[in-house]
Amino acid sequence: MRAIKISIITPSYNQGIFIEQTIQSVLSQNYPNLEYIVMDGGSTDNTLQVLKKYEDKLKWFSKKDNGQSDAINQGLKMATGDIVAWLNSDDYYLPGTLEKVAQVFSSNSIQWVTGDYTIVDENGKNIHSFVRSYKNFLRLFPFRNMLFIANYINQPSTFWRRSFQKKIGHLNEDLHFCMDYDLWLRFKKLSEPMVIPSPLSAFRIHSTSKGGTQYRKQFEEELKVLEQNNSNKLLQLFHLLHNKLITFVYFLTK
Repeated sequence: MRAIKISIITPSYNQGIFIEQTIQSVLSQNYPNLEYIVMDGGSTDNTLQVLKKYEDKLKWFSKKDNGQSDAINQGLKMATGDIVAWLNSDDYYLPGTLEKVAQVFSSNSIQWVTGDYTIVDENGKNIHSFVRSYKNFLRLFPFRNMLFIANYINQPSTFWRRSFQKKIGHLNEDLHFCMDYDLWLRFKKLSEPMVIPSPLSAFRIHSTSKGGTQYRKQFEEELKVLEQNNSNKLLQLFHLLHNKLITFVYFLTK
């Protein structure tokens, strides 16, 4: 029986220090029906040298784009897999991830799945275990409106059917931080995700990552995304209060 085809898109720009680990984490899955596409925004560091090392095992393109969302959308439009996802060029998959995802989609009619992850620093050391535990709690025991209050979906551990993507549309290219949250809220209108309880990826926070240096702007955009997707003022208030609490916790841990 043919393995379900999975397409992974990696948007990239000047992440030469991390991208080889990202690429190796995808290819070392040894998944039998994989399409891997790297959309580079015209990197000026050593990224292209790394990509050329693996060009017989993946598709890659390097040209100026209009930002991360544009790069991901370009890759999604090229993808031919039954299942799609994106993996940023400073994150990486954990061993066995694609096989776990394929098994879930092959045995269920669900439209999208999300799993646990680890959070690591630039050296790959586990950090922010409390954030992981908190998200894991929200993801495993969510009530119907929880996603409107807190984004508990781990982006690098989330996969969906390409046919589902066609119904929902692509990423909003006006968003710079929370394009994933916007997509999850649009997904949720049609289907709830299935949760895979095991960790599937490592999400990296480092000195130049958006999540590590611009989290205030990220939370501001996140609230705007919620307002565009849900007009309930009470949920918007709870979301704002939740973000203020998380911002305070981030401040304490810096």
